[in-house]
Amino acid sequence: MTEELVHLRLSILESNFEEALAIVDQLEAMSRQAILRNIQSFLDRMMMHLIKNQVEQKLTNYCAASILASVIGIKRLNLKANKTFYYIQRDEWDAILEESLKLAITYASVDTMNGQLSPFQLSELVDKTQINLAAEKLIDLTYVYSTRDLAEIVPNFLAQLPGGEDWKQGKR
Repeated sequence: MTEELVHLRLSILESNFEEALAIVDQLEAMSRQAILRNIQSFLDRMMMHLIKNQVEQKLTNYCAASILASVIGIKRLNLKANKTFYYIQRDEWDAILEESLKLAITYASVDTMNGQLSPFQLSELVDKTQINLAAEKLIDLTYVYSTRDLAEIVPNFLAQLPGGEDWKQGKR
C-alpha cells in the first residue's frame, strides 16, 4: 500500500488526476478486500465453535465467548464508516456461509472431540443445515441490534444451543 500512496502523491503533484483517481479506486478495493477477509475470519471461527458445540453437545465459556466476539467482530467490520451501509448485505451471505462451513469443519476437527476425528469424519457427523441456520440467525442479529445489545442477546441465543442451558446455569 505504501507504494500506491507514493505513486498517488506523484500523480497528484504531476496533475495526472486520472491516474490518481485510478489509484484511489485501487486503494478502496484493497481496503474492501481486507475488511472482507477479516469478516470471513470471524465467520470461520464462529462456525468452527458452532460445529464443536453441535458435535460435542455442550457449550463452554470459551466457545460462547468466541462466538460472541465473532458476532461483534462481524458487526463492527461489516458496518461501513457512515454507519448506514454494509459491506455484505443481508441477502449476500449464502455463498460466504457455504465456503466458511467447509473451512470451519477442517478447523473444528483439530479441537472437536480432542482432535480424534478427521475433517472427513467430522463432515459426516455435522448437520450442515443446522450450522448454517444458527450462523444465519447470528448474522441477522448484527443487522438489527447494536454492539451493546448483541452482548446481551447473543448469550441468550447461545443458551438455546445443545448444552446451552447447562452452560447458562454454570453446570458442567
